[in-house]
Amino acid sequence: MTGFGDALVYLNDPFNWTRPGGLLDLLVEHLAVSGIAVLAALVLALPLGIALGTSGRGGGAVVVLSNVSRAVPTLALLTLFAVSPIGFGNRATAIALAVFAFPPILTNTYVGFRGVDGDVREAARAMGMTRGQVLRGVELPLALPLVMTGVRTAAVQVVATAGLAALVGGGGLGRVVNLGFGQQDYGLIIAGAIVIAALALLTELVLVALTWAVRPGPRRLPFVTGRRRTVRGEPELTATGVPQ
Repeated sequence: MTGFGDALVYLNDPFNWTRPGGLLDLLVEHLAVSGIAVLAALVLALPLGIALGTSGRGGGAVVVLSNVSRAVPTLALLTLFAVSPIGFGNRATAIALAVFAFPPILTNTYVGFRGVDGDVREAARAMGMTRGQVLRGVELPLALPLVMTGVRTAAVQVVATAGLAALVGGGGLGRVVNLGFGQQDYGLIIAGAIVIAALALLTELVLVALTWAVRPGPRRLPFVTGRRRTVRGEPELTATGVPQ
């Protein structure tokens, strides 16, 4: 328990958070690298997933591309980048993490748009909607829950993996873990791991709330059951089903 105790002591010291190069600075750098990686993957994967999903073609290519991308370890990419013109640092980390975030966004976008009922599309076109209006007003709202699931999965994976940046001279919270390994300080290692895990969990919660906010249709808070409201003057039913 000494390691956990040392980690709590380290995390409870305000100086470790506010000093230059401290936890707050590393946290901002960690979020910046992760955000750039997810945004880059989103810019590439979203249009491709929409194009393939609405055309109904390329399902096999999506599966192959997704599996190949998942099979490439992020650490292996960072090692390859280190001996290439890309080099070390946050740029190499952002590119490797973007490759890591690409498959879930592409797959979920493709599945979401591919799953839109064809009759709904035809009904929208019969109402005089253009192709762009059908895409924005019909297909996108219906596919949005699955698309957001892919974005959430990618973001959490990237935030949890961005600590590898410290191995190639990058920044972020991985520096705390890397420093702990270098000094054989298990408390420092555990402290860095706790902050990274908490950040990944917070990212999950924020994106779950965002998914709930943007999803179409009526919304209800989870774990909250609303009482049935009766119209004024309408008798309420008893347990036996007989009006009072």
